[in-house]
Amino acid sequence: MKLYYVHDPMCSWCWAFRPVWLELKDKLPRHIEWISLLGGLAPDSDMPMDKKTRDYIMANWRRIEEQVPTARFNYKFWTECRPRRSTYPACRAVIAARQQDKACAAGMTYAIQRAYYLQARNPSDEQTLVALADEINLNVKQFHEDLLSDRINQQLLAEITKARQLQLDSFPGLLLVKGNQHKRIEHNYRHADGVLDQIKQALI
Repeated sequence: MKLYYVHDPMCSWCWAFRPVWLELKDKLPRHIEWISLLGGLAPDSDMPMDKKTRDYIMANWRRIEEQVPTARFNYKFWTECRPRRSTYPACRAVIAARQQDKACAAGMTYAIQRAYYLQARNPSDEQTLVALADEINLNVKQFHEDLLSDRINQQLLAEITKARQLQLDSFPGLLLVKGNQHKRIEHNYRHADGVLDQIKQALI
């Protein structure tokens, strides 16, 4: 029995869901294996983000702050950085961190989220990701090589394909798989027990 979690480290709703996801992992029944997949919101791009997209994302941030009071955002990002609609680099960074130690994937995800949402740093930029690898004590040389490698990019594309096969095309996405049965689990951004109750009901 598996619980798939599809996310993107530069997805603002995934940032809002982070506390619930951490609690949920701790409370999951031991016979359920959780599997994290990178969904890849936006492919590689060097183009500056257009005003319409900027306004859409900032409106999302404000909506999240209204709905999830614990979520915080640093709006200086929009004036101090050169935003690009490009999240694949950050996704590859999580996979590259995972290559060094499976537990490092969560550390890199949080480092990216903290940099983006709280510190007004741009995780679409290679130099930001390398700096974050250093900050969480990864082997920076190995991380940088992996980050740029075709092998890591192919792994990301495979995870994106898997997420689409599971029909998890919005993030965060949760799917419980029990044999041939697939049960979509709805989000609750405030209470892990609300998500856990859905999982327990699906097991009956």
